[in-house]
Amino acid sequence: MRSTGRFMLRGTESTFVGSAWAWIVSPIGTAILALGVTQIVAWGTTLYALGVLASPIAADTGWSRTLVFSGLTIGLLASSFVSTAVGKAIDTKGARLVMSVGSVLCAASLLIVAAATHSAVYLAGWAIMGLGMRMTLYDAAFAALVQVAPHRGRRAISYLTLFGGFASTFFWPIGHILTGEFGWRLTLVIYAGFNIFVCLPLHWWGLARRETPLPGRTIGETQASSAEADPPLEGQARTLAILLFAVVTSASAFVFGAMAVHLPAVLEANGLSAAAAVGLASLKGVAQVAGRVAEILFGRRLHAIDLGRISVGGMPLAFIVLMAGSGSYSAALMFIIFFGIANGLVTIVRGAVPLALFGPQGYGTVLGVLATPYLLVNALAPAILAIVVDLWGYTIAEAVVLAAGLLSAASMEFMAIWYRRRPKAGAAQIPG
Repeated sequence: MRSTGRFMLRGTESTFVGSAWAWIVSPIGTAILALGVTQIVAWGTTLYALGVLASPIAADTGWSRTLVFSGLTIGLLASSFVSTAVGKAIDTKGARLVMSVGSVLCAASLLIVAAATHSAVYLAGWAIMGLGMRMTLYDAAFAALVQVAPHRGRRAISYLTLFGGFASTFFWPIGHILTGEFGWRLTLVIYAGFNIFVCLPLHWWGLARRETPLPGRTIGETQASSAEADPPLEGQARTLAILLFAVVTSASAFVFGAMAVHLPAVLEANGLSAAAAVGLASLKGVAQVAGRVAEILFGRRLHAIDLGRISVGGMPLAFIVLMAGSGSYSAALMFIIFFGIANGLVTIVRGAVPLALFGPQGYGTVLGVLATPYLLVNALAPAILAIVVDLWGYTIAEAVVLAAGLLSAASMEFMAIWYRRRPKAGAAQIPG
């Protein structure tokens, strides 16, 4: 009996190892692992870089922190301006080529910023970095995964976002150590090396293969959701859905973009000490990853639109809890949990909803169109909220953010109702 038990256990372990290895060497497994690494590096060395390097840059150059952070704003604006063109290039040239070129641009722009002794050169380097970011970050990576495996793109997107959530976890400590040892300029040179020697080969190698579509299976059936088996929207329905979802994502971009900078200050304004505010704000990343894990474990049969309703609805709920809590720590903690989970899920929703509504054909272009207003609002939100705070204080600022969250949630609800009640192609028209 004991030997039989050992044999069965070893057989189970062998089956598990074999299945895991088969997934790793499959086109989608390889792509997820490769892009997982490149997302950590790309986010950590570009968009998140100033989280650690801004103060050393300002201290060394004598530039104001406003000017230093303006580089990131210009980068995001540049990403917005080229977003649609990059999306079309992904569809026509392939994500493999676009993301590889993007790694080169990120590296080149980091070298320009590292060498900058004049503010104009510094800002120009960030403008180029904006193009590189649009070609390497989530919107490009989501399109790449759908090209590799059109029939299971949503699952792949969910897995990939788990990696990206650790970018600041890894690179803020790395940046702090490197800056202390070598200074901010050499740190950026090292970051450029990461993009060339890590991201470039992984993009080229990890996206080299594509899976064969499953015969007779639709995207919706593969995702085990009959509701997502509807054919892709076409014509006026497609245009209306893009406009509605653009409102959803743009309004959410204002919330998340503003809070990326103002979150600790908002918590302090609600009565928390500076130490407590920073401590709670740091938990946002934990809640963000927890939300994504929950989606992977329990959201398989949930339609992408319903996932969007849950995630987008969490934004205004979070601020209602905070504003009603009258500065209590427990209310602030609940706010962080709701807000972090919503933040984590909305990233998945930005990729999953367009895939469910429009299908894999032309997916890169659709993401490019949708990312244009998202990136624009995301870039301007911190400055807009700062103006509101200066003029009217944090109470009004929180109300403005809550209004944006309610707009996003209401638009998502309207889109869900419209989508499910719209006349289906070929369906009989029944007078209302």
